[in-house]
Amino acid sequence: MSFNFSRSRLDRSRPMRDQIYPLVRRMILTGAIKPGDVIDEKAIAVQLEISRTPVREAVKKLSDENLVEVVAQSGTRAARIDRSEIEEAFLIRRALEAESAAQAAPRMTQAHTEKLEDILVLHARALTRKKYVEAIERDDDFHSYIAAISNLTRLWRTVEISKAQLDRCRHLMVPRAGEGEATLAHHRAIIKALNSGNPEKARRAMREHLEAAYKSTVAVLDGPGLIKAAG
Repeated sequence: MSFNFSRSRLDRSRPMRDQIYPLVRRMILTGAIKPGDVIDEKAIAVQLEISRTPVREAVKKLSDENLVEVVAQSGTRAARIDRSEIEEAFLIRRALEAESAAQAAPRMTQAHTEKLEDILVLHARALTRKKYVEAIERDDDFHSYIAAISNLTRLWRTVEISKAQLDRCRHLMVPRAGEGEATLAHHRAIIKALNSGNPEKARRAMREHLEAAYKSTVAVLDGPGLIKAAG
């Protein structure tokens, strides 16, 4: 295990299990913990100066999301990226977010438009500064806010969990030339469609965006050591 948890800040007044899970999950999604990397629960606990129990609980939860593989006598590793899971995550996300956009369109107000445009500005700034983790966070802010406009906040939580494997590819994809700019252009088109008040236009704009992003995602799947072997 080459990654370092020792600098992570923990709030000792809060339950450790509620902090370790998002910490390890974020490191897997952003690539700080790469596919196939060994996850040594004991070493993590030592670095964070906590008991091993909350680390074990976090790993179990991540295993349930197929982000971690626990193999008897082989240890615990960050899961390889599984192409079938990528495809399933895309289908779930497209279905849910297309409906989210359709529901949001008739509800749009000037305040909603301004908030989405503000997120777009922050997203563009992060890309310009090559802060790609932050750029993806702003991308997620854009999509989650549309769900909030739709009054479908549980929908976004479902998307957030199901798209974990997609996110691992996004962190590989975003630094590629033109990818970030393409996303911004799609987001502008989504805002325009939402402002039309037409649910079908909003649904179509969201689908086109997610389908284009998926095509770019697929392009990074054949990187060495990324894909989980069949069987």
